[in-house]
Amino acid sequence: MVLRPAMSRSVLVLAALSVLLLGSLSAHAQPSTAGEGRRLEAVRVEQGPRVDGVLDDEIWRRIPFTSDFTQKEPEQGKPSTLRTEVAFVYDAEALYVGARMASDKPEDIETVMTRRDESGSAERLIISLDTYRDRRTAYSFAVTAAGVRVDWYHPQDHEYVRDSSYSPVWEARTTQTSEGWVAELRIPFSQLRFNAAEQQVWGLNINRYMPRRNEDTFWVVVPRDVTGWSSHFGELTGIRGVAPSRRIEVVPYLAGDLQAFSGANPRVGTPFESRAPYSGRAGLDAKIGLGPNLTLDATVNPDFGQVDADPAQVNLTAFEIFLQERRPFFTEGSQLLNNSSGYGPAYFYSRRVGGSPRLSASADFVESPRASTIWGAAKLTGRLSSGLSLGALGAFTGDAFADTYDFSSGVQDRVKLDSRTGFGVLRAQQELGPGGSVVGATATTMYRHIGRGQGLTWLLTREAYSGGADFRLRVGSEYFVSGYAGGSLVRGDAAAITRLQESSARFFQRPDQSYVRVDPEATALSGYTLGAKVERVSGEHWLWNASANALSPGFELNDVGRLNTADDLDARLGLTYRETNPGRLLRNWQLGLAAASNWNYGLTRQSSELVLTGAATFPNFWAGEFRVTYLPRALSDSLTRGGPLMRTAQGVDGEISLENSFNDTTRWNVTGALWSFEQGSHGGFVSAGLTLQPHRRLRLGLEPAVFLYTDGMQYVDTLEGGGPGTFGKRYVFGSVQRREVALRLRANLFLSPDLSIEAYAEPFASSGSFSGFGELERAGGTLRRYGSFSRSADGGVELVDGDASLRLDDPDFNLRSFRSNVVLRWEWRLGSTLFLVWQQDRSTPSARTDPLSPRFLGDALTSPGGHTFALKLSWWFPAG
Repeated sequence: MVLRPAMSRSVLVLAALSVLLLGSLSAHAQPSTAGEGRRLEAVRVEQGPRVDGVLDDEIWRRIPFTSDFTQKEPEQGKPSTLRTEVAFVYDAEALYVGARMASDKPEDIETVMTRRDESGSAERLIISLDTYRDRRTAYSFAVTAAGVRVDWYHPQDHEYVRDSSYSPVWEARTTQTSEGWVAELRIPFSQLRFNAAEQQVWGLNINRYMPRRNEDTFWVVVPRDVTGWSSHFGELTGIRGVAPSRRIEVVPYLAGDLQAFSGANPRVGTPFESRAPYSGRAGLDAKIGLGPNLTLDATVNPDFGQVDADPAQVNLTAFEIFLQERRPFFTEGSQLLNNSSGYGPAYFYSRRVGGSPRLSASADFVESPRASTIWGAAKLTGRLSSGLSLGALGAFTGDAFADTYDFSSGVQDRVKLDSRTGFGVLRAQQELGPGGSVVGATATTMYRHIGRGQGLTWLLTREAYSGGADFRLRVGSEYFVSGYAGGSLVRGDAAAITRLQESSARFFQRPDQSYVRVDPEATALSGYTLGAKVERVSGEHWLWNASANALSPGFELNDVGRLNTADDLDARLGLTYRETNPGRLLRNWQLGLAAASNWNYGLTRQSSELVLTGAATFPNFWAGEFRVTYLPRALSDSLTRGGPLMRTAQGVDGEISLENSFNDTTRWNVTGALWSFEQGSHGGFVSAGLTLQPHRRLRLGLEPAVFLYTDGMQYVDTLEGGGPGTFGKRYVFGSVQRREVALRLRANLFLSPDLSIEAYAEPFASSGSFSGFGELERAGGTLRRYGSFSRSADGGVELVDGDASLRLDDPDFNLRSFRSNVVLRWEWRLGSTLFLVWQQDRSTPSARTDPLSPRFLGDALTSPGGHTFALKLSWWFPAG
């Protein structure tokens, strides 16, 4: 691959910018903290109190409680309107928290029941601990007035950046009294990470949240106009003679499932019709402490049957849809495997491990696995006393096959779609000084065992390596400078590398460019990325940011990480004005203006945008947001999917949303959007959410969404016979009228804080009706519409272009689907869980009714599909 001098100069300029930004760090100051001088002392006891939520043990009667709490909301800086008392004791194994929350109207205390790790609108007490005293990270333990436990981890010094995948095993009990409510917590030291020392000094904050009064009180208030969290904590002292635990925990499981079909069994008439509908499996999860600071998590043959299904989607673009990670093994501690600042490449995308096969087979009947089998995985995470955080992951997946059958020939086959694969990820991040500055590095690797004659796997890469270094440095108390640089290398058969070169991430085959080309003999592909960003993150009113980054044409992450497009040069500027102090009309508000542009390495401007945003919170704590975006014309190198440049449409889109107070038991939100562009593209959507709590133990949720729009430039196909202006090809587009309805339904019954029944269902309908066909008139131009078209009885579309007649497969679609998940979850003993699961997955690609018709729900529910009934039982064995 040869790069033009203009492109090379742009890379040098970007690299020089990174050096200049680093040079600005001569003044390095620690931000001031609100918790300086605030201390609480934990009292040592030989035997810890009984955790029953009563506080009648002798120790609670004779130690002092703190009651010095200050409002953050609604009146920042004023004393709390209700008394809260908190004290700490500890023994050799655990830290105990006792708390009394007074109320002038105990009947108004919100005690709605929720599932584990969800607090809803319940009143709650939150204990946050910076056990490393690094002023960057913190563990938070919350208990609601209903006794539900919630926990999360703060991976950076930010009050609202939370990692909810943190899942410690701890206890809490609450009781209601005539004066308010009482909470008692037991947090085992084995569930915390801290440095070995004779005397522990931990950062501490305490928060009582009272939704009925719209009041949020803290032991240490982080001001509204300050971005921070653990750097402002006070101190918890007095903990002596406590050593970090080895933390050996083993959780084996047994699981079995039974499959059934609604409608016709798709296997009827195939050799697979008699396949057993049931299966069983066993596996094991383990957590082992390695020294005082590191934890090894391991899993053998993991099972994630209790996890919600992914939402249904229709993707008419050339780009992959990236899905949210829901599997507990991969979500817990994930911040230690990625750059926690969120700025830079996504070197690791955990859905690559055990994801659906990357290839597909073709036959009359095809049965492919939804996911590759994970044989085993291990993860090492932790933070050393030097301030070095480490995250490492290794995983192995098995072969993936599709069973195929051709009815006419009677040929049965088993096609290999993926080979057994090993994945490796390593992340290290070093803290610099007390101000929140860090430097880090990431490395990933993938090796796929591909032998001769193994199905389609020769189309996949054999080896992939990627990684880079990054930094985020605080300048003074209000500014951060960030940057990164990295690279990638993939190897494989020439067909696999050609497939990457021609993929939607780069389209090297574009005929109207000369700075890259497809090399059909290449067996490797390499590239680089770099970027820099400077931002003001704190301040009374003005915040701003500026960034630039580059991804070279050969940069590739999609074997282990996540990458939409390479061959990009990006620049962005953003400015925000905010008011955080409540006024007569608004509690807070902000306005933002941002401008961004993107070029490829041929210095063709592919897109630009000017964005105006705003947000406000009203005196009743309702909140609203709006966004207006203007997109001027540009030249896209991806619209024709490997063809020449095409002019994009100019237009405007806007979006507005409104939601009621997060303190309300009944929650609702509504979002609407409209857009209008050249070439007849216009439309909008409306989505809403409603959560009801008709009983303190029952919660119902409804999330409808309706999309109605026309895309006037939807790619359809590439045909031969074009003119010289389009290099002999016809790049055919159509105007597609889209109608889409999704309805997400949730019902949760909470029998106790440890026993719940949770149901999720999503009927989905989507249709696309194509008309107004045309083709790219010339490279860099826009659409030229055809004169007429007609649909034939055999499922084709006949197009008339002057004297020429063209034929396409009919691109219209009208599908229905229904996905549901019903889970009974019972934590039958501490850390041990029983799951009963019923899953449905129904779909039909050829519905006859309009998606907006009331019949769409019935069509989705009666579509053919499968049922899976599963039982999973796990035991938690603490061995150290």
